[in-house]
Amino acid sequence: MSRILLSTIWLFILLAACAPSSHHSDSSPVTATRSNQEINQANPAMRTDPVVIDTLITGSPDSLTDLPVSQHGEIILSEGFYESEFKSYCLQPGTPSPSDRDAYLQAPLNGHRKDIVETALRNSIDKPYLDQKNIQLLLWSVVSVSNYNKLSPQVRSTADQLLTPRQIFQLKGGYAGLVKDVAAFIPESNVKGIYNQMNNLFELGASSYEAYERIAVPGGNSVIHHPGYKKDQWYKQPGGYFVRYFPSGYKKVKVQVYVPKGSLDSTGKRNGKYILLDPVTMMAIPANSNAQRLGIGAPVIEIVRKIIQIESQMPRSNPKKPGSPPQPPRPSNPKTTI
Repeated sequence: MSRILLSTIWLFILLAACAPSSHHSDSSPVTATRSNQEINQANPAMRTDPVVIDTLITGSPDSLTDLPVSQHGEIILSEGFYESEFKSYCLQPGTPSPSDRDAYLQAPLNGHRKDIVETALRNSIDKPYLDQKNIQLLLWSVVSVSNYNKLSPQVRSTADQLLTPRQIFQLKGGYAGLVKDVAAFIPESNVKGIYNQMNNLFELGASSYEAYERIAVPGGNSVIHHPGYKKDQWYKQPGGYFVRYFPSGYKKVKVQVYVPKGSLDSTGKRNGKYILLDPVTMMAIPANSNAQRLGIGAPVIEIVRKIIQIESQMPRSNPKKPGSPPQPPRPSNPKTTI
């Protein structure tokens, strides 16, 4: 009898010891795998060991903005190593500013009112004289569904120069556009409070940019979720080139591109097509943390570019700049078309 009782006690002890270990081994890897899958879905590019690519690069980078662009604004890539700094914008109010702890990758521009955000970013390239802060305030008002009619005259003037009349009419509530927009927009519970605070500031007509910034870009460090991602990580793109992002806060980001030797033929094409990079249609997102998502606008340094007319080689819903009418060339920023 005592032997049976002793065996039973040992069985319970063994089960109690194994239960937590079994539960931990089943649940934790699933959570990590799911998170990695979410990142890979947001950015289908392949991660590449930075050491492998860096050993292939010789010399300092050329300027990415020295390359010609298509009539649609895409950069036409050539073989070599390039980098340039671009103005960037916070598209996710309530998250920390990028820091040295955060690794960034590329993902398609998406989110609420994507078409309006993309139009503002793209048209800002041709208007580098516009105040970056006013563009940022406009974007914050757009993504937080704030009342357009409460924006300052300076921000509304910026909107007039970046958006189409139809988009502004929609933001003002024309044809009940604003009502439908708000009804369709249900933010996650953890950002509702942030958007409400942004709305209140616009309603009150706060004049200090820093007041909006304190809410949209709170202080403190980001939370690292995926320490395996490296800040200098290269990401291989479908066109066979590599790209990586280095933000400096949320207002500026350095974009580096590497096109390996032998990627292009003698005409500068790959399989009969140019390799195109369109920074505006992409955003820089954190790969390992909850830091800011960044929209990309004009180069930090105003430039003169050569435009090459190319036939469409990828599907387009609109062959022109989204929502922007053709603009006459500015005398101070001439462009040569060939």
